[in-house]
Amino acid sequence: MRRLPPLNALRIFEVAARTGSYAEAGAELGLTHGAVSRQIAALESWLGQRLFVKDGRRMVATPMARIFAAEVGLSFDRLAVAAEACGRPDARRILRVSAPTSFAMRWLIPRLNRYHADHPQVEVVVATVSTVFEELRGGVDVAIRRGVAREHAWPQHRVVPVLDDVDTLIMSPALFAQRPILKPADIEGHTLLASETRAGDWTDWLAAAGLQHLTGLPRQIFDHFFVTRQAVEDGLGIGIGPLPMLEIDVAGGRLMTPLPEIRVPRTGYVALVPRHADAGNLVAGFVDWLAGEA
Repeated sequence: MRRLPPLNALRIFEVAARTGSYAEAGAELGLTHGAVSRQIAALESWLGQRLFVKDGRRMVATPMARIFAAEVGLSFDRLAVAAEACGRPDARRILRVSAPTSFAMRWLIPRLNRYHADHPQVEVVVATVSTVFEELRGGVDVAIRRGVAREHAWPQHRVVPVLDDVDTLIMSPALFAQRPILKPADIEGHTLLASETRAGDWTDWLAAAGLQHLTGLPRQIFDHFFVTRQAVEDGLGIGIGPLPMLEIDVAGGRLMTPLPEIRVPRTGYVALVPRHADAGNLVAGFVDWLAGEA
């Protein structure tokens, strides 16, 4: 029998050495800092030597540990390729995606039937986060976040642009029939609906519309945009919404854009993929599909 070290501890050690941080390793693997520390201690005990030394407040891999981690990483890569080659071609694959709630509800999920039609063997599991800037956690294959495609922003991830974002005025067709908005000044007298998660939307739109003097108008504020969107659809007031994610509502007659020529560009969305992921190109193919849909 081969005398192998504990494989789970090896996996955690490789991530900790690669990321240079117990905390980042825990975030990538969905573990606590203490769990990472205990597994590395177990591996050190098995090997009979230290793998990390304390440097200030950080634990830093020793030179020998860095060499060992590189070999372990290559071994895991070979194992992943071998497992992919031996896998059953008809076996269902699970792809875990993390996305902001509004992005998932209004853009991603309505399009997933097209992905599943071309990839019937893949099950996409979508988990939502409450804000577009929520920190990355382990346990997902692809994370969608608002941001730009700059590698240094997420050094442990490959960053792929997915969707541009632009804000415009939205209202319900029923409210438009009662009190139409044909020019920017027509918004006076309407109830302005806003979202805590999209602070500044009204200020920026009013500036783009040349209505800076109305910035101080009172607003009805909800905690999240998907609540605001529902209030707009129900005719409770008018709002500012991200056009790409509201195309299905506009096409379905639930919402309308009375002044579509007045738009405010926003930071778009990117797909974040852990650099160690995807030996079988499943994740890369899904990210390409996302970009193609956009």
